[in-house]
Amino acid sequence: MRVWLPFEPELLDHVPDGVDVEVFSRTDEPPPTITDVELYVPDYEFAPITVEVIEQMSRLRVVQTLTAGVDRIRPHVPDGVLLCSARGVHDASTAELAVALTLASLRGIPDFVRAAETGRWAYDGFRPSLADRRVLLVGYGSIGAAVERRLDGFECSVTRVARRVRPGVRSIDELAGLLPEAEVVIVMVPITDETRGMVDAAFLARMRDGALLVNVARGAVVDTGALLAELSSGRLRAALDVTEPEPLPSDHPLWSAPGVLISPHVGGASTAFWPRAYRLVGEQLERYARGEPLSNQVSGTY
Repeated sequence: MRVWLPFEPELLDHVPDGVDVEVFSRTDEPPPTITDVELYVPDYEFAPITVEVIEQMSRLRVVQTLTAGVDRIRPHVPDGVLLCSARGVHDASTAELAVALTLASLRGIPDFVRAAETGRWAYDGFRPSLADRRVLLVGYGSIGAAVERRLDGFECSVTRVARRVRPGVRSIDELAGLLPEAEVVIVMVPITDETRGMVDAAFLARMRDGALLVNVARGAVVDTGALLAELSSGRLRAALDVTEPEPLPSDHPLWSAPGVLISPHVGGASTAFWPRAYRLVGEQLERYARGEPLSNQVSGTY
């Protein structure tokens, strides 16, 4: 059984017997063994060559991504080929960033950094704390659970919302009534036809004055124009790891909007990523070699 990985197999704890691993990255020319590949793990950064090689893999049975979201690659996975996501791999990294963006925005860290660049002591009174804030987690999956674990100890209250209702998790259909109560709204939904543009003018209008929107999902989940209107009025603040468009052009008005903190889609890009990625791929190879069902199978809308 031939498998293509974007990293050296020695980084895995174990390669099962009968598994022939070949390293292929997005900068390589596809070798002739491409027609023998059964399981393909594309590079973390989606590149056009990923689509090209998938089209040539006549024996392909599984595509295992290193990303939690599969929206970019899914349209290119042939019928009959199993697609598996990296659910869980990005939880620690993305949760850390979500909390970091929240704290930095509430406590005014960007203002202090800008002031320090010009040697100004920029004390301007009290800033909002995370303590005592009501936090709404929109899209409560594995990343949402990781965010909540990191919020534990900050003395804030948490409300969980997801598409699938379960004990302690409210329905996303209840958002209209929950948004006015929240002071921090952290969005972590996958990008689907249902979630594209879900944070629109009506969503934002229901948020309370002075509330903070944190987006670590996908930029297209938020209506950029509607968000700009709320930021420009000073009614809302935002901390965004993702934007629409992306990358954000240098002359885009989001850069100069008041009350916004932007990071360049780095939610999963930390040292916590690779150990968890190696672990997942190793476990998936073991399951595949034994003929067992693989984890993180993508079905339905996501």
